[in-house]
Formats: sequence, structure tokens, C-alpha cells
Amino acid sequence: MTIGRVLFRAGVTAALLFLPIVLAVALVVAALDQVPLVSRDETISQASIAEAKRLLANNDPRRLQKGDERTAVIPATLIDAAINHLASRSMGARGSFFLADHHTAEVRLTVRVPGMPGTRYLNLRTVFEAAAGEPRIVKASISSLSIPAVLAEWLIASAIRSAGFADDWQVARQAIVRLVFEPDQGNVEVSYIWQPGLLEPARRLAFTPQDIIRIEAAQSALTRLLDPYANRANVPVSTVLAPLMACCGDLTPHEGRAALLVLASYLTGIKLAVVLPESAKWPAPRRVQLTLFGRHDSAQHFVVSAALAAWAGEPAANAVGLFKEIQDSRGGSGFSFADLAADRAGTRFGELVAGGSPYLENALRRTLTDGELAPSLDGLPEPLSAADFKQRFGAGDNAAYRQVMTEIERRLAALPLYR
Repeated sequence: MTIGRVLFRAGVTAALLFLPIVLAVALVVAALDQVPLVSRDETISQASIAEAKRLLANNDPRRLQKGDERTAVIPATLIDAAINHLASRSMGARGSFFLADHHTAEVRLTVRVPGMPGTRYLNLRTVFEAAAGEPRIVKASISSLSIPAVLAEWLIASAIRSAGFADDWQVARQAIVRLVFEPDQGNVEVSYIWQPGLLEPARRLAFTPQDIIRIEAAQSALTRLLDPYANRANVPVSTVLAPLMACCGDLTPHEGRAALLVLASYLTGIKLAVVLPESAKWPAPRRVQLTLFGRHDSAQHFVVSAALAAWAGEPAANAVGLFKEIQDSRGGSGFSFADLAADRAGTRFGELVAGGSPYLENALRRTLTDGELAPSLDGLPEPLSAADFKQRFGAGDNAAYRQVMTEIERRLAALPLYR
């Protein structure tokens, strides 16, 4: 056999092997759309935050025993918000969820495809059917290209295995005993049998082993930083923030997120052991009063919003901040635009941390002042009861409300750190 014939056969064999892949890619490219199936922003509503809070309160793992059977009633709007948030954060995509009828629900996903002439979108649609145990895919498509349900199931299972969550997924599947769609009430009922092992997948998704090492280092650093102060001493948060974020040497987004999480836990009094049981053995920092412009509540708002923005994104941080103020107006400390200003500053700070801002990195190499972290809170309306707020600012959508929020943003924009 001549060399030419051998090369020819090798070329034909290679072409036959790669032909299915080439055809698959060609089909997907041909199926790209010029119009997005899902078009929405990334915002999270106060209602979604309230629904998530109620759901967690009614299904608190600390009150569950192994083998307990519970039914979680999850608003479809909360699932919709969660899917869109995760799609936005992980892929820069947009997602949606809705109940089609008593038997099916639909998940939609739109991803903008870069590097294509013009604007092109990959539109994914998956229809699930309620069943005993996990939902079952009955229909799927990529834009106008239909995908067999069995292929869609296989692709999802393969993605889960590739991500290293096959065992975790199996535990979750075994825990779910019934799924009911209730479009008239706008809810999804999930009946499950509680197993402590269900928490582990969530922890592994939230924290990598390296994250835990960084968080422990930040906790130790905070303990060292606060040790020289007297108990209950007033300490500006700005004097602690920079050295804490530099505790591990490099001012990377990972180190910054760890530092903000530790500081948020410290300021709120919510122990890290709630999500990281091993942290119960770590050193406990001395209790002092961290302040921002002399106010403990402002320091709390700034740091918690910064941590939320660094870990979950700006929409989550903004929604949680506004939700808390609405709750405070209904019997708490009252609605405070000063607290909202601290929230907004913290959110901007957290975004800079998550984005690895070189300007922030340089700023953190020296001691910052409160005035560099947040705008002046002077003159911002507070505290307002629910009745006072409604009288002056309506439902938070009138001209007076927008005027105050514009002033807060103007003050923020005047700070070099956030320009």
C-alpha cells in the first residue's frame, strides 16, 4: 500500500470521526437567533428576598431531624428570580421559570454568543413534568432545534458528573419524594425527607477548600487586629478593613471576599459555624464596636452589603438592603436613607473587590478613612415609620424618593474610590 493511500484512508477516517461534531456545531450555529427568548435585567425584588426569608425560616435545617418529612411551598416567582440570578452571575445570561399548567413547568435561558457577526443568541427551552421524585424533562430545544428529552437528560447528567456533583445530586434526588405544580396559587410544592447530608452539597457549592483556608486566615487576622483594643471600644471600621483584606498577602478577589465574609459575620453576630461547622474551633475575636462615621449600624450596613455584593452580586445586595429598611419602618428602628447610603457604598465596595479593581488594591495598601469608604450621611432623612415613609415617599417610586436616591448616588460618585 502506498503512502498516499494510507494518508488518504487516515484522512477519510478522521473526517468520519469528526463529522458528527462538525454537524452538531453547524446545527447549533444555524439555530442561533437574532432575538433573545429571555429579555430582563438582573434585579432582585424585595418580594423575592421576603419569600426566601420565609422559606428558610420554615425549613430551618437546625430544627430538622434525620428522616423528617417536610413539604416546602416555594413561590414560582422565587424560583424564577433564583434562576435568572444564577444565570446572570455564572454565565452572563438571562433565565426564567414559569408554571405552564398543573403538570408542566418551563425553564428558559438566553445566552448572548460572542464573536458572531451581528448580535446572536442561544435560546434554550426545557419543559419539565411533575412526577414522584425529581422532575422529568418532556421537551427541550435550542432555539428552533428540538432536542430529544432523553438527550437533554443525558446532557444534564453529564454536566453534573463533570462538575463533580454526581454523588451530591444522587442524595438530593433520593430526598425528594413528591413534586407538585400549583399554577393557580403560583407555587411549587416539594415534599422531601430530610438528611443532614443535604447540607454538604450546598456548602461545597458555596465554599471551595481554598475558600475555607482563606476564611480561617481572615478570622485569625481579625482576632489579631482587635486584640489590642479594650472590650466594647469604638473602632472605626476603616482602620480594620485594609489590614484585614491584606492578611493573606495578595489583595485578590478571593482574599477580599473571605475578609468581608468574616467581618460581616462579626458585625451581625451570626456565627460562621452556621455554614462552616469547622469554624467553631477557630479563635474568636474580641468584641468591640466597629463604627462608620461613629455609627455601629452604618458599619453593619456597609460591610454586610459589601459582602453580599462580593459573593452574590449587586442586585442581591441592593435588594437585601432595601428590604431591611422596609422591615425597619414597620416596627424596627425606622426607615433610614442614611443606612441606604451605607448600603450603596458597601455594594460599590464589594463590586470593586469582586472585580479585582487595581485602584482599590492600591488604596488598600494604606489606612483608609471613613470618608473615603462612604459618603456623608448628613441630612439624609431618618428614622421614618411606615406611615411617615408612605406620606413622604409613597411606595418608594415618587419624585421625592428619586430625589433622595439621586443625592445619595451623587455623593457616592464624588468619592474617588467609586468614580
